[in-house]
Amino acid sequence: MVNFELSDEQKMLQETARSFAENEIRPVAEEYDRDSKFPMDVIKKAWEIGLMNTSIPEEYGGGGLDLLSGTIIEEELSWGCSGIATSIFANGLASAPVEIGGSDEIKKEFLTPLTEEPKLASFCLTEPDAGSDVASMKTTAVKKGDKYVINGSKCFITNGSHADWYTVYAKTDPDAGHRGISAFVVPRDAGVVVDKKEDKLGQRASDTAMITFPEVEIPAKNLLGEENAGFKLAMQTLDTTRPGVAAMATGIQQAALEHAVAYAKERVQFGVPIAMHQAIQFMIADMATKVEASRLLYMKSAWLLDNGQRNSLVASHAKRFASDSAMETAVDAVQVFGGYGFIKEYPVEKLMRDAKIMQLYEGTSQIQRLVIAKETLMPRQAVTA
Repeated sequence: MVNFELSDEQKMLQETARSFAENEIRPVAEEYDRDSKFPMDVIKKAWEIGLMNTSIPEEYGGGGLDLLSGTIIEEELSWGCSGIATSIFANGLASAPVEIGGSDEIKKEFLTPLTEEPKLASFCLTEPDAGSDVASMKTTAVKKGDKYVINGSKCFITNGSHADWYTVYAKTDPDAGHRGISAFVVPRDAGVVVDKKEDKLGQRASDTAMITFPEVEIPAKNLLGEENAGFKLAMQTLDTTRPGVAAMATGIQQAALEHAVAYAKERVQFGVPIAMHQAIQFMIADMATKVEASRLLYMKSAWLLDNGQRNSLVASHAKRFASDSAMETAVDAVQVFGGYGFIKEYPVEKLMRDAKIMQLYEGTSQIQRLVIAKETLMPRQAVTA
């Protein structure tokens, strides 16, 4: 029997997250966006009430929540501000490979501190010349005795300027393409260099940095999983985090829809509120449908993984549809506001800027289409690839 009802615990989490977004995030979102200010004060508050590190198992001090519960929180905080939400949830992306591939010793060493203090971690996969083409990465990790020496640079790293440690992907077999990639945990104090903070179009409250690893030595035990199996680990990680990105995109959509509806009821043209005009009604209807469909997709993709089922296809459906819909819905919200939508005094122009990144990070919409096409055209091959 299909049941779309949230549990009492999930409803409580949803209410807590919405209240936090309304009272702690929205009042400062405009200022932090304008000044590109890192929201460490908001992060600390989110950490204090348990809205961070929700996936870390209880034995390491985390919330031990299922993926669906985590995505519900992500939607609500992104309704407040997706830039601040990205700063809060980046630990989840960094810690997922550790949860999946790390030894018990490594989990205790790196996951537990995130739950004892409001510390941050970053996920380092993308490079200046290796975005969607992960196999072309140039960062290397060479084993020397009981250590690995890492050399290379990573770009577009969320919370990179503030992280205490990094999950880093590097070539351990440079000639093997994606089959020669390994994953490591790298402490900041091992010699990691923050090169610069990026000045971005949207999500300006989140920190995005260029990171360099110049002859950085780490213990061999910091290898996650097996050597040369890092690509598989990265794909497993993205299966767990793409539902959350879809949830964040849904939060942006929900905010855009609410602003558009409120404005359409207030704005009078030709003697009536513009909500009475069919052209506006059709736009609102399309926005509402996209929000509903996005929510159902991200929830299904999370539910599948929570129930031990492979979710790669549905996670790509969710991430692709929700992120594209976020952009479309935000643009439509600006259209409903008319000229005022183009002015920073009104909230929808920020939503439009913030929405764009949803189509880019954790796999572009085009990469999601490749995954969907492969799974649809060659499902058996896709399962074993």
